[in-house]
Amino acid sequence: MPSGRTHDSITLWSLPMVAGVAFSLTRNGNLTLLVSGSFLFSGLMFGPDLDIYSQQYKRWGILRWMWLPYRNSMRHRSLLSHGFLVGTVGRLIYLVAWIAVVGSGAILVGAIAQQLLHTTPHWQIPAQQHFGGSTQLALQIIQNHPQEFLAIAVGCELGAMSHSLSDWIGSAIKRRKKQTKR
Repeated sequence: MPSGRTHDSITLWSLPMVAGVAFSLTRNGNLTLLVSGSFLFSGLMFGPDLDIYSQQYKRWGILRWMWLPYRNSMRHRSLLSHGFLVGTVGRLIYLVAWIAVVGSGAILVGAIAQQLLHTTPHWQIPAQQHFGGSTQLALQIIQNHPQEFLAIAVGCELGAMSHSLSDWIGSAIKRRKKQTKR
């Protein structure tokens, strides 16, 4: 299994190829930038090794605590963390859930503060408006920008797959070497 430094090198050395293929397929600089940026993000910070104490995990800095439940619930290199599509989708859902929880907390604190400052009779009214508006806005962005959404998703998956493929290839080579020594 390659080290964190090796995974980083693979990500960085693969970036020009990913950008070139993205541009040749899309002929669009913005989409190429989204694919490339999400590839880097996924390869360096959002990849499959968030299931262990790793370089990717450490790069989250003071926010890395939010990955502890993920780490504790995943077996390293399982289908759920390293699997094609499944791993990336699972991490995206996990991250969006955290963003929703933190955002909801901020909305509730703001709504309660409005009631305490007597700018609204009931804290539930602004909270409901913000919750509904946030959900609508997120769905509207995805509906209005499907190509951009797809570019980000593809970049994230490519970053994760470059990691998983190097793990699988490295393990296969080690197994082969052990078998030839026997």
